[in-house]
Amino acid sequence: MGLIKAAVKSIGSTLHDQWKDIISCENMGNDILMMKKTTDTGVISNKSIIRVMPGQCAVIIQNGKVLDATAEEGDYNFSESATPSFFAGNFGAVFKDMWQRFTFGGGIPNKQEVYFFNLKEIMDNKFGTATPIPYQDWSHPVPNQMTGGIVPLAVKVKCYGKYTFRISNPAVFLKEISGTADVYKKDDISEQMRTEVMSVFQNVLNELGTEKYKIPVLELPSQTDEIKQMMDEKVFDEPIKRRGLSIVVFAVESVTLDEKSEKYIQDYILSSNANLQQGKLTDAYAEAIKSAAENESGSMNGFMGIGMMNMAGSGVFGNMGQNISNNLTNNMDKNDQIQVNSQKDEDRWKCTKCGTANSGKFCTECGNKKETKKVCTKCGREVEEGQKFCPECGEKIQ
Repeated sequence: MGLIKAAVKSIGSTLHDQWKDIISCENMGNDILMMKKTTDTGVISNKSIIRVMPGQCAVIIQNGKVLDATAEEGDYNFSESATPSFFAGNFGAVFKDMWQRFTFGGGIPNKQEVYFFNLKEIMDNKFGTATPIPYQDWSHPVPNQMTGGIVPLAVKVKCYGKYTFRISNPAVFLKEISGTADVYKKDDISEQMRTEVMSVFQNVLNELGTEKYKIPVLELPSQTDEIKQMMDEKVFDEPIKRRGLSIVVFAVESVTLDEKSEKYIQDYILSSNANLQQGKLTDAYAEAIKSAAENESGSMNGFMGIGMMNMAGSGVFGNMGQNISNNLTNNMDKNDQIQVNSQKDEDRWKCTKCGTANSGKFCTECGNKKETKKVCTKCGREVEEGQKFCPECGEKIQ
């Protein structure tokens, strides 16, 4: 027994009466995944027509074993004399293997049934996280106190979206899922699919949050292609494929952070802005110090202005302003001391007898009296001790 492709014209011609029965499943919609059809007697008569609509697959089973199958749309003549032809489209090898091995066992003798499978993409399947799930967000790195490097900010997210799927292997779906049911709908498997899809999505999130990808948490909705590609490469949806199903499209529509994660990121942003502002103020402070040092009216006035700026900042600089002011004061004290020391060095005199440097009237080493010389204020000539008038110009010595 098997199927023979029927000529389209012959079905609508005057020979229509020769067709015993016409078995078809007109519209499976988006909800019916599999539907079983047969005749009133449970026996498909010779020369009956089996009509396969676009996006369908038909499998003929007799006594629990596969007789023939096709995934090509069209009308087929069921013939007792024909051998299985398996007009299967993309599923030829699948149906031939199923014909050899598949059996329900314990089938009613001579009972013949046609199982129609919906091969179209099943749309509008929603998923969502029942509870927030963890994610490693590299867009907000934090320092690692142990290693000195950086690590991603650990957050928790709620994700919602939609996915589509289709029956990719009718033989496996028949054996593992639908069985001999009269009809199998999307609702019969939707909860199980949703659970497994979320498990797949969790694996994808773990991968996207690694150092290899570093996808920012709020950019997940734009990663539709990457998510699907990763599912295929990593075979995260293997449990779903074992049921003869496959995910076609997976789209994340929204990502929201839980309250704690929102606070983490808000604090992170505030801290980053504060550090940026601190950096700007530090640069401004350094520039003010430079300007004060170059102030023609006196550096002290400029430094006083810096001190006032720091006080007006209400602690914006923290201890930085005070530390700089202290350093400046210390440096100024040192400069003053150097200047005093320089002035003292100018007043020191060298003993003409022993060469010792002294600051008093007598040498501290040999007791020699300091020799004092006067200079004429008019001509500049040196004047001996006791002379009251310059021997050069006669100017009175003061």
